[in-house]
Amino acid sequence: MEGWDPSTKSTLTKIPLLTTKAGPRDGSGAWTQRLKEEYKALIAYTQMNKSNDNDWFRISAANPEGTRWTGKCWYVHNLLKYEFDLQFDIPVTYPATSPEIELPQLDGKTQKMYRGGKICLTVHFKPLWAKNCPRFGIAHALCLGLAPWLAAEIPILVDSGMIKHKDDTSSTTEAS
Repeated sequence: MEGWDPSTKSTLTKIPLLTTKAGPRDGSGAWTQRLKEEYKALIAYTQMNKSNDNDWFRISAANPEGTRWTGKCWYVHNLLKYEFDLQFDIPVTYPATSPEIELPQLDGKTQKMYRGGKICLTVHFKPLWAKNCPRFGIAHALCLGLAPWLAAEIPILVDSGMIKHKDDTSSTTEAS
């Protein structure tokens, strides 16, 4: 944690660490316990973000098994809110392998993304995940993976014209 800014360190220390080393194929009892821990960490992270006026995502399990997650994330740039669909599957080797976070609407718009809209987390995040397995979970992936990716990529995509704000067409029409 030595290279991180104080805000990131503070946020990370407040997200509960997980203790159950179980994935989807480890049996329903162990996986259910892990999912409970995942939800506790996500709730704590969401509450912390809201209390700091930094609410930036909504996410929930898309299936009863908790192996598919969907939601929305957003980033504010130049006082405009850019919102994106968010999804990922829990890998069968979870928690040893981190989820591959996908933003399908941005597929092909940046080099820091793989096919299907999977954001690139290999260089910085994957080693950190491996070092902290099984203590890291979904909330940690959002905090240390998706949040910095959005902060680095969205301003570039907006400034280069690769993505437009949803109100761009109406504001152009009104200005004419």
